[in-house]
Amino acid sequence: MKSVPDAAPSPAASAPLNHSSAAGPADAGRDHSTAVVGDRAPLTGSLPESFRTVPVPNGAGFWRKMLAFTGPGFLVAVGYMDPGNWATDLAGGSQFGYALLSVILISNFMAILLQHLCARLGIAAGLDLAQACRAYYSKPVNFCLWVLCELAICACDLAEVIGSAIALQLLFGIPLPVGVCITVLDVMLILLLQHRGFRYLEAFIVSLILIITICFAFNLAFAKPSIAGVLMGFVPSTQIVTNTSMLFIAIGILGATVMPHNLYLHSSIVQTRAHRRDDDGKREAIKFATIDSTVALMFALLINAAILILAAAAFHGRHEVAEIYDAHRLLSPVLGVTVASTLFAVALLASGQNATITGTLAGQIVMEGFLQIRIPPWLRRIITRLIAIIPAAIVSILYGESGTNQLLVLSQVILSLQLPFAVVPLIVFVSRRQWMGKHRPSNGLLALAWVIAAVIIVLNAKLLFDVAMGLFAPATAS
Repeated sequence: MKSVPDAAPSPAASAPLNHSSAAGPADAGRDHSTAVVGDRAPLTGSLPESFRTVPVPNGAGFWRKMLAFTGPGFLVAVGYMDPGNWATDLAGGSQFGYALLSVILISNFMAILLQHLCARLGIAAGLDLAQACRAYYSKPVNFCLWVLCELAICACDLAEVIGSAIALQLLFGIPLPVGVCITVLDVMLILLLQHRGFRYLEAFIVSLILIITICFAFNLAFAKPSIAGVLMGFVPSTQIVTNTSMLFIAIGILGATVMPHNLYLHSSIVQTRAHRRDDDGKREAIKFATIDSTVALMFALLINAAILILAAAAFHGRHEVAEIYDAHRLLSPVLGVTVASTLFAVALLASGQNATITGTLAGQIVMEGFLQIRIPPWLRRIITRLIAIIPAAIVSILYGESGTNQLLVLSQVILSLQLPFAVVPLIVFVSRRQWMGKHRPSNGLLALAWVIAAVIIVLNAKLLFDVAMGLFAPATAS
């Protein structure tokens, strides 16, 4: 193992990123999980209680290795089908029919590329996105990025917690504030499953995804959507940009699909695999991690599309669905199937509970990566959960049932506005040869990533402009 060829490094700088000693710039192309990243380098791997705990068999065939790497992608995919997506997809389908299916498709392709870059960063550099920010940026910039990330997680958790609470109310008649408090139990569930092993947590998540898929498969069969309309909906239209109302929903879909906290989450949980740390081992790990996340995100695409298609087939031109409550109340009468509304609520509960679990993990990763706080796992998770539970409880008490859908849609727009502050650093980090070595993405892939970042920034700028014009227009008119 090599040490830094310069003067004696500080303890933090020489600390291993992946339980190896630090390597200097002269080692370009070698094991860059040990690259020197400054005096704020992480002292341990991300999620230390789960770091490299999932074995990867050496010399095994393709399918055995694929099975070993399968899991993190599905944890990430959960964030792409959370209750915030439901609110935007229901609003989009009921108001504009199948037209916004193209936005879901494009957003999903963006997500696949960005999550691939996250896997590269975690595997090749041995850093999650939060740790990389801390190592690369100054303390003031880091503080601002951390605050923005926590706000994004709050917005995300607001959607997830409210979604779970709504589902509990629809299924069991539990009041919203009580349902919000019940969602704190996911902390105990995470501790229990992770204590048994990270694979148990992944298996639980995949099981809930299957429940969501089955529920929507039945409801789509009941709804009998127009196949021609669905296919046409996947073709982009200029009306999406020119129609302010449609653009607002479209950006909400973008924010609900490409989620900032998922970029932090994925770059961390790919490090739970105990693969070989040489270049060949990393190259293989990146390949399997990319397959895992791509397959999982295609599941998310199907479920998001199913929500919008269901809303378009059942409500467009018949009812104006403003809230999840309306969708639940109208679904069975419109489709003529009593069980349709129950299946809808069961899928919502599974989606909300899934998303609260992964959101809590993301909160832990962000807190550890940016602040390097070392406290017991149960306390970390309670803190990150309370950051979301408290505002969600206040919102549910103040607004109750009315306005919950608007709050869900607004939370996704907030997430979209925060996206550039996660996407731009991610692309900057994976572009650095000092960290990525031989695993730096191609220039063409990086150029495509920058195009995606530019699209996100331009859409957000247009949204802010339209909102500002809407706010000042009455004053000007008067």
